[in-house]
Amino acid sequence: MNLLDAQEGKEYIIKQIITDDEEIDAFLFSLGCYSGEPITVISHLKGICIVSIKDGRYSIDNDLASAILV
Repeated sequence: MNLLDAQEGKEYIIKQIITDDEEIDAFLFSLGCYSGEPITVISHLKGICIVSIKDGRYSIDNDLASAILV
């Protein structure tokens, strides 16, 4: 399942990030978003997903959220 299907407020473990774009992969890694790390969906808004990774909250678009498998 990807982040778009995840329940709000529940912690998940990132299983895989599916992207061919190295810049996106590097960006997510810089946020602490990589396999094995916990991630929590704070809310789903129109076109974006608010997530909590480590001690930070980030807004990612739905295309990026769909590439993160939990």
